[in-house]
Amino acid sequence: MTDTKADLELVTRADSDGVVTLTMNNPKRRNALSGAMMTALKNAFDKIATETSVRCVILAAEGPVFCAGHDLKEMSGITECDQHASLFNQCSNLMMTIVSLPQPVIARVRGMATAAGCQLVASCDLAVAASTAKFATPGVNIGLFCSTPMVALSRNIARKHAMRMLLTGDPINADTAFSMGLVSDVVEDGDLETHTDALAAGIAARSGMTVRLGKQAFYKQVEMPLTQAYSYASDVMTANMQKHDAREGIGAFVEKRHPEWRHE
Repeated sequence: MTDTKADLELVTRADSDGVVTLTMNNPKRRNALSGAMMTALKNAFDKIATETSVRCVILAAEGPVFCAGHDLKEMSGITECDQHASLFNQCSNLMMTIVSLPQPVIARVRGMATAAGCQLVASCDLAVAASTAKFATPGVNIGLFCSTPMVALSRNIARKHAMRMLLTGDPINADTAFSMGLVSDVVEDGDLETHTDALAAGIAARSGMTVRLGKQAFYKQVEMPLTQAYSYASDVMTANMQKHDAREGIGAFVEKRHPEWRHE
């Protein structure tokens, strides 16, 4: 799908050594997930999915707010039920696109991530938060329970933690988000870009084939009963062993040298 001018304005892209940084670029609207923003993000992720040279993605945002969730001004102008359904389905499809993307996605979070913005963080494979970042699912405060954010949130953190966020709408700080498992790393604000870039570069330095295979397997097995998960994971490892990079990696370890990945 070809990027449009609107896409390029709302989401910018920078490439560096197998890492793509996508930046939501509408700080005046607090990077809200308007229909146009979601289309721009979906287009960008769909393009990346076809690029085997890309081995990791960073999702970032311009301005003091990471993402304020759905654009309430846009939503208030919609009256038809099917229009609301279309908007929420578009959001769900975007989140599933991130989960199913072959490459890992790291959210780089500065400022607030609320409602569907918190859902966006929870949908990413990893999340690095600045120490001043905050997270909330405050829909209950405006009479609109954060039901779709609940899906991603409840798959990241314990049920009672998720319910507390959903039922109160109270924001949590970065350290609390880390202790709950919503984010993987918390760093000082000034170290956010450097730390996230280093994390992404480390992932990109691994075999792209292995990382793609592993990400897909992780999300499949986590929803399976234990016995089925072990059977599936054994099949995945068997298939993995037949790949060039697995043979190369094992050989390099035995021979005490650095592997030369072909990402296949």
